Amino acid sequence: MARKDIDATSLGAVAATMPPDLIVQVPDGTPAQDLSYQEAVREALREEMLRDESVFLLGEDIGVHGGAFGVTRTLFDQFGPERVRNTPISENTIAGAAAGAALVGMRPVAELMFVDFSGLAMDQICNQAAKLRLMTGGQCKVPMVVRMPQGGGAGKSTAAQHSQSLEVWYAQIPGLKVVHPSTPYDAKGLLKAAIRDDNPVIFLEHKFLYSFRGLVPEEDYVLPLSECDVKREGTDVTVVASGYMVWHAMMAARILADEGISVEVIDVRTISPLDEDTIGESVRKTGRAVVVAEACRSYGPTGEWAMVVVEQAFDYLQAPLVRVTGRYSSVPFANSIENGQWPDTNDVVNAIRSVMA
Repeated sequence: MARKDIDATSLGAVAATMPPDLIVQVPDGTPAQDLSYQEAVREALREEMLRDESVFLLGEDIGVHGGAFGVTRTLFDQFGPERVRNTPISENTIAGAAAGAALVGMRPVAELMFVDFSGLAMDQICNQAAKLRLMTGGQCKVPMVVRMPQGGGAGKSTAAQHSQSLEVWYAQIPGLKVVHPSTPYDAKGLLKAAIRDDNPVIFLEHKFLYSFRGLVPEEDYVLPLSECDVKREGTDVTVVASGYMVWHAMMAARILADEGISVEVIDVRTISPLDEDTIGESVRKTGRAVVVAEACRSYGPTGEWAMVVVEQAFDYLQAPLVRVTGRYSSVPFANSIENGQWPDTNDVVNAIRSVMA
């Protein structure tokens, strides 16, 4: 099957539906630049390659072409073919080469074109990279990052085999860290931390977010690979979300503020390890919870987040917890039915109203 590239700029209309000031993470007065999510990821890669000569990139068409979404564009011109290495169309080869390079002291950042294709690299990622440090009692380090676009909503160009949200595939594997940033600020800080980590990190980038813009500090910074982020403080209900769904949660919170409902939004930036304490503390404060993810409801991330609420805050709940998820179905090809595949702002608004009733 031919692999069709998707220009991130073609997804820009989605960003236009979200107010640019919906999520502001850089304090006033901090020197910052306005970057898209795509540009923030590129900046993180560029800065880490300048900082550490052991950092290099590998993946399909990541050189002059810049990858399927143009993230690595211009890096080939700056660092050349030795450090921005095009590979064959072979996900298991890419992941295996990255694991081997990491074992001998390099810090590879591998790009797989879509998370859907990573099933071909499961043995190299989950059976080798994830386990070697534990199996050797810490004698081996595997400092590798696997970057993968995921998520749906891009229409006919993606469909069933290019649109899934598969964070739980990797979150279940001990030895892997799984990151899913929602903003340019988070994407840059978390990717820099992932590259510096001595463990394999799965770094997931939602395709719709590439064109989203936000302020990013000019100074060097990293974010912990172990903490949720409170994107909005509230007192009436907690919404737990990740990736693109964080933006829908924030839109819902803004809409419901006009109805007198105060919504706290928790961004699960690191899917694994999961910061259970921040989720539990928030729900104990608000007494209500809605969990939102694009992935399927069955065995998806919302089940794990909901269980954290039950274990840490069950006695504080004033209403039953509500889950908002993607439909349990392969992603359809037709736009007319694809639009109902994933949650949107209205779904989150209705879920919050139901727990407030």
